[in-house]
Amino acid sequence: MSGSLGRAAAAAATALLRRGRGSGGGLRAPGVRAAGSGGSGSSEHLDALVKKDKVVVFLKGTPEQPQCGFSNAVVQILRLHGVRDYAAYNVLDDPQLRQGIKDYSNWPTIPQVYLNGEFVGGCDILLQMHQNGDLVEELKKLGIRSALLDETKDQDSK
Repeated sequence: MSGSLGRAAAAAATALLRRGRGSGGGLRAPGVRAAGSGGSGSSEHLDALVKKDKVVVFLKGTPEQPQCGFSNAVVQILRLHGVRDYAAYNVLDDPQLRQGIKDYSNWPTIPQVYLNGEFVGGCDILLQMHQNGDLVEELKKLGIRSALLDETKDQDSK
């Protein structure tokens, strides 16, 4: 990945994150599935949830109305990359899910992002991956083309 793409993507994300902090983001994005947790924080249930979809996010609130800045940042980063088809689970709706996912991943905070059934990390890790270009590459492995690639191509042709 070129350095200019990484810098352009980081600048765009920073601008989006500043504008979007505290904002719910409006209507549900196409393809986002906000699913109920089923009331279970068991390891088997969580294993099934994280492996059911290519991109899975456990957050506070929903993609349309994140209830914390970190959850909002994750939603904005995914939106920036054009990731529309992902499962989102609101841990505020289910205390068992909230604690269960922390135990499952051995990661103490929410949001949590999973790609292809693998735990990626929280907001800080996703932002770092976005800034250094790793997120574009990881999405590519899942068959998801980052919208930033098209945006950069458009900017280069101007």
